[in-house]
Amino acid sequence: MTDAAPSRCGFVALVGRPNVGKSTLGNALVGVKLSIVSRKAQTTRHRINGVLTRGTDQFIFVDTPGFQTRHGGAMNRMMNRVVTQALAEVDVVVHVVEAGKWSAGDAALLPLLPAGRPVILAVNKIDALKDRNALFPYVEKCTQAYPYAAVVPLSALRAIQLEPLLDEIATRLPMAEHLFEADALTDRPVRFLVAELIREKIFRLVGDELPYGCTVIIEQWEENETGARISACVVIERASHRPILLGAGGQHMKRIATEARQDIVRLLEKPVFLDIHIKVRKGWSARESALRELGYE
Repeated sequence: MTDAAPSRCGFVALVGRPNVGKSTLGNALVGVKLSIVSRKAQTTRHRINGVLTRGTDQFIFVDTPGFQTRHGGAMNRMMNRVVTQALAEVDVVVHVVEAGKWSAGDAALLPLLPAGRPVILAVNKIDALKDRNALFPYVEKCTQAYPYAAVVPLSALRAIQLEPLLDEIATRLPMAEHLFEADALTDRPVRFLVAELIREKIFRLVGDELPYGCTVIIEQWEENETGARISACVVIERASHRPILLGAGGQHMKRIATEARQDIVRLLEKPVFLDIHIKVRKGWSARESALRELGYE
């Protein structure tokens, strides 16, 4: 009789500049939508742990905000603290970059990568490359900038090369007992995920018009076997943001609520009644005390 294979378990940080596809990659690896996605910077503001158990290996993916090279506000400072704290606590780092595009934002993250921990370069969006021959010199340039333990070209959106990335990570996870049940997907409460789904719809629908000073909090939650009733509040910084959020005849808010409710139904797997209202709280994103009150780390 042979002994069972030893288990591996560890924390894996997904880091990179804004808009390289960290959240899309994290969602694709876990197999469920945990982090919200949009083309706007500052979409991910929180540290979100997604859990994947693959045989004897358990990956705890830490999706972090994009590292902000502009430190001018409390929100940016808070997000950068989340990134640096995550890097200090994980076992493996995956540095996500966009194929063919290396910027000052990518380079600014390199000094923060922790010494003594393996860092894997994930070259995302290879499906968008017009010239595939440009991939090799691009990777060579990246590896000259930092001694990566491995390089994996992939497409998070198309789920291309995800297994090779998992294989590279798995060999570098520490031998340890699993921290979560095999069917666990995240350590975040469902209320948090619902609030994030609503915020995603806001970013996608009015992100070009509405400044980043908006967030979502869940004020009431009633749930039983037959359904859920949820009351959410969108907190904005200025009264002038209200008509932008509402849209003509309230059409923006109706669409935000409808699309968010559809996602929440899929998440909870039951009927959902969703009420969303708006509250003005001046300058909340510029004050660290207000950020903490609203659930930011």
